[in-house]
Formats: sequence, structure tokens, C-alpha cells
Amino acid sequence: MTFVLKAAVLAMVTALPAMAQNELPPLPQVGGVQPPALQPPALQPPALQPPALQPPALQPGGLIPGFNPTLTPTQPQQPVAPQPQQPDPNNPLAQLDAYERTEMGVPPVMELHTGPMHGPTPASIPGGQVITTMELVPLIQSGQPYLLFDVLGDTQTLPGAIAMVAAHQPGAFNDALQQQLGAYLQQVTGGNLDLPMVFYCQSVQCWMSYNASLRAINLGYRQVKWYRGGIEAWQYAQLPMQPAGQQPVPQQ
Repeated sequence: MTFVLKAAVLAMVTALPAMAQNELPPLPQVGGVQPPALQPPALQPPALQPPALQPPALQPGGLIPGFNPTLTPTQPQQPVAPQPQQPDPNNPLAQLDAYERTEMGVPPVMELHTGPMHGPTPASIPGGQVITTMELVPLIQSGQPYLLFDVLGDTQTLPGAIAMVAAHQPGAFNDALQQQLGAYLQQVTGGNLDLPMVFYCQSVQCWMSYNASLRAINLGYRQVKWYRGGIEAWQYAQLPMQPAGQQPVPQQ
């Protein structure tokens, strides 16, 4: 049984770069959908309304204050249920979160995508859930076991990701690939159908991780999380990457 634990993720990367200013690169336009503006709209509050909130100060760790993957907890913490958060128009991460949930007019389907793997994607996935950067970081920090799968196969990956490019292939849920994937996931999860599994590829215009997520959902896994924003969202948040093929350092 193999688990990619937080300690494995945290042991291989260095402290994140400090940011002196709250300046962000422009988000790419996707499928004709203009990404949300990075500047909050001008507010015209009525009388006695509290003043607009100021953007939070950025700390070392890019857009994630206090996110330091080099720190290793002495004991894994108990899983913490994510708490709902109200979008803050002055928070760059909240703007990124909204972008990762952009509705592109594509309905979610339970069948494997057979068309081009680059193009507009649904904003949800049947039987699983979309996880954004603002939600993935707390999962990593929580100390609970999870698995992170790279379905893109690029030269850089998220820290601790396991390569699973073949899982993106179209086909059927009873084909040979599905049987092989089922045997592999049974091995790495130890048969735990409730182990969180995160699948990602390039961006909100990448179907590869959608297909891989559907295959895992069809195998009965109940905590499948589709990281729709993918590598582009992770890099936009200025979070660390690692060279593809680099193995996680085992926990001592």
C-alpha cells in the first residue's frame, strides 16, 4: 500500500518565494470566455455601509500565506472538513478560485470524452467534485492521506504527484485499460474507496484529468477530486513544482 503523504510532499521542495507586491500575471482566455478581472470593481456603498476590505498582505509562500511545504509535522493530523468560504473580491486566490470554476457552457457527462483533449470543460463532474487551488492546499496541509495523480505527463509536476497519463484515454469502462487501472488503484489505496484522490492535467481547458477522474469514479472510489485548474492554476498561485520523474522522499 502506497500513500503520498503530506510529509512526502513537504520534504522535497524549498520555501516559496516572497512576493513584494500584490501583482499577478493575466489569466488566459479560455474558449471565448473572458476570465474574471483581477481588479475588484469600484464599489459605491450606501450610507453607513462598512468600507471595502483591503487586499490581504502577501507573506512568503506566494499567494498562500504560511504555506511552507518544507515543514514536516511530527504526527499526522486528523482529517479536517473544508469550511465554506465567502469569495473576497480583493483576494487574488479568490479570483483564481472563481476562474477555476468558470462556467463554459459544457454540460457534465458520465461518458469518457472522445473528442480533442484540449477545449472547454464542464464546471462539475458526476460522482466526484471539482477541487480548486484554494481547497487543494488545505488538503495538503491537513496531514491526512491522499493521492495526487499527474495525467498530463509534462516535464514539471506538482510535488509528490504520481504519473498516470494513460488513464486519460477514451474507451469504455470495461476495457483493458480500466481493468489495469482498477488493479493499480486497488494496490496503491489498499482497497480504501474513501481515500481522497486528486487528478489534474494542464488547465480548465484540458479533458485528460476529467477522463481519468471518471474512470476512478466508475471503479467505486468515493473521494475523487478533479483539479480542474491544473498546472496553470498551481503556477499562477506561485506554488512549487518538481521535475517529472522525481520520486517523493519516504517519511522517516
